[in-house]
Formats: sequence, structure tokens, C-alpha cells
Amino acid sequence: MMTESKPKRFVVDDQKLPTDFPTHKHAPEFWEALSRTVATFGFLEEVLGKAIFAFTATRHISSEESEEEFKKWLPTLERALTDPLSSLIDSYVRAVQANTGATITNLDDLVDNLRKASTIRNVLCHGSWRAPDERGRSLPLFVNRKKEQFQTLIDVAFLRQVQKHVTELVCAVMNSVTHVGWQFPGSSGPGLPIWQRPHGE
Repeated sequence: MMTESKPKRFVVDDQKLPTDFPTHKHAPEFWEALSRTVATFGFLEEVLGKAIFAFTATRHISSEESEEEFKKWLPTLERALTDPLSSLIDSYVRAVQANTGATITNLDDLVDNLRKASTIRNVLCHGSWRAPDERGRSLPLFVNRKKEQFQTLIDVAFLRQVQKHVTELVCAVMNSVTHVGWQFPGSSGPGLPIWQRPHGE
């Protein structure tokens, strides 16, 4: 309860903070594993964007619809560059389902795994990391939009397992393009190029 006396005022003495505050209580190995995992999620987003391009660029449309569909295509590609992971997953599903040449047989399973990974990604990217316990496990403070608080302790082994799983998802998304016979956009892998830079550019 406030009193009528003049309050004492304080500021943080940032010159006395520990080196690397507020990350100083975790081992460097933990932060390396977290960084590599988050970076792998970033790569997954890039791969999903390129897969969206691949499936939308190779979709069969009638000549009567071509002009109208081309107008819709640019906003689709722009969203593939700017959307967060959850929206990219939605766009990827629509692109695959709209392409009659798609050969993927386990789309539902892949999408389910992508959505589960997206949930973990939000925790890893946006959680506030509490001090680790004696086993190096840390509980990030993270509450989702349903007001559910994340309750799983995370350590280096957990992060490495997530990073490996996301790498597998990256490969599965790329396979969904290359299995059709197309070269994955931006790669020098096998398959027919979807788009080639005109000579002279």
C-alpha cells in the first residue's frame, strides 16, 4: 500500500550485471544447441516458401484462367516470403492440393508433424529462459494464445532431438517437390528446373 511519504527511486546498475546477462547461467553448449535449432526452423520456413513456389508455378491451368491466376500468383509468392511458419504450412497444403501433379502420399502426416514442430518453434523463439537446474534443464516461460503455459524442461539433448526432427521435415518438404521430377528451387540437385534465369541476366 502506498504511503504519502516521498518514494525512493531506483535504477538498475547495468555496470554490475554479470557478463552475458541474462543468459549467463546457462552453459554455452545450451545456447549453441538452441541457436542451431532456431536456425533450422528458419531454414524450414525458407524451404516451405520455395516449395510453395514450386507447386504453384507448375500447376496446370487453362488458357482462359491464366491471366487471372497470374494476378493471384504474385501475392501468393509475396506471402511465402513474409508469412510466419504456421501460415506457410497452410499455404503449402493449399499449393500441394491444388497441383494435380503432386505425388506425395503422406501429406496429412507431414502437415501434422509440421504443425507440432511449429508449436515447439514458438516456445524456443519466444520463451524467456529460466535458470537451469542441476542437470542443465531449463523451463522457458511461455504462454500460448489459449493461455496454456509450457511445462516441459528443456536441455541440450532435447534441443538436438528437435533440430534433427526439423531437419527431417525439411527433407520431407523438399522430397515432395523432387519426387514429382522437379529440381528443388535454388538448388543444383537433379530434376527439371522450374524456372531458369534468362541468358544475359
